[in-house]
Amino acid sequence: MTPSRALAVYDGSGIDGGLYRRVVGWADAAPYWLDQLIRVWSAVGLGLFAVLMTVAWWRARGAGPAVMARVLASPLIVVIAYAVNSFFKSLVEEIRPCAQLGVRGTLEACPGAGDWSFPSNHTVIAFSAAAALWSADRRLGRIAAVAAVLMGASRVWVGVHYPHDVLVGAVVGVLVAAVLSPAAGLAAPLVRRARDGALRPLLGAGAVAVAGGGTPLEPQRR
Repeated sequence: MTPSRALAVYDGSGIDGGLYRRVVGWADAAPYWLDQLIRVWSAVGLGLFAVLMTVAWWRARGAGPAVMARVLASPLIVVIAYAVNSFFKSLVEEIRPCAQLGVRGTLEACPGAGDWSFPSNHTVIAFSAAAALWSADRRLGRIAAVAAVLMGASRVWVGVHYPHDVLVGAVVGVLVAAVLSPAAGLAAPLVRRARDGALRPLLGAGAVAVAGGGTPLEPQRR
């Protein structure tokens, strides 16, 4: 095997395969309604983060330009985090636990060959979105953080990821957002100029004036 393929077709069951089997066993013994709720959340729950980003944009219309810049950058940050994660997936090529361990009857159909497991895409998307929102709007960031944890946990529950896939996915998502979100705030001058033009209805007025007329102030971060 060449060095470039040293990590190819990786078997991650030795890390936490036992914990994976335990969680899947819990899912098998859980009430039907709970399994179905988690299965649906795992499949479509990422849509909530798009909704939260839309709400963040609406709320940022009354905030300073740096806040709006971070909100507008949030979808791009998620895309970049997904690209970084795809690189790791192609490097490690870890076989899905349901395939590696021969687990049958998982809540989500076991992905086919070549659909690698490490790290979890769903988790990376959820945590990068949550971290990006946290940097712009603490209130929405808290909601997104809880949703991200639930998304990551659901990927193990439905049987398509090891716990370490989710843990590393969370780290990748948070790190990418932690680096890029502060940098997005540097685009505040662009947002400020755009607010003086035709985009004002979309970007809002931003800063609020001091009572009695004075220097405009950015509202406190929520």
